[in-house]
Amino acid sequence: MRIVFIGASGHGKVCAEIAKLVGYKEILFLDDNRELKECARYAVVGILDDFERYLNDNTDFFVSIGNAESRKRIQEKITMAGGQIATLVHPQSVISKDAVLGEGTVSMAGAVINAGAVIGAGVIVNTSSSVDHDCIIRDFSHIAVGSHLCGTVKIEEECWIGAGVTVSNNVSICRGCIIGAGAVVIQNIEVPGTYVGVPARRK
Repeated sequence: MRIVFIGASGHGKVCAEIAKLVGYKEILFLDDNRELKECARYAVVGILDDFERYLNDNTDFFVSIGNAESRKRIQEKITMAGGQIATLVHPQSVISKDAVLGEGTVSMAGAVINAGAVIGAGVIVNTSSSVDHDCIIRDFSHIAVGSHLCGTVKIEEECWIGAGVTVSNNVSICRGCIIGAGAVVIQNIEVPGTYVGVPARRK
């Protein structure tokens, strides 16, 4: 089985390693930076718009781009063209059998996703982060390294939950928010913006 990554970046390197660990035999990259020739020793074989050359039943795609808007736009473009979007789970992440992960989502090493959690499409659950029971994370959000969501947290679309953030149980965060590294969110966030500090306040 072959997988084609869109985005030859540091994030792409980590995702490619997961793909190798879970059994993909051929790994390729596409990137609009024409100067790039390889990523993590895997060939960069063209630009984004070349993905259609690889549309077949033996190829999966994965958008390895950190920016939520770009990730969404590209993943939807590939899906509309009939491409198969992979979901990647590192063998050293712990995923409840009762959790649901959407297409294009990645769960990285050390991540824990507990019972009843629902993870949307194109979500990044990064290294050593945790998503506790009955959390909902909407499409194209990013739970950064070492962040922890307590039970029954709801994160709307295209949020960035920064490194080392803690979100208390039963808290909701509205669409398009950035929560700065190390912040502690103890109440609902209903206005989009950047939030920092302990407790988290709008910047």
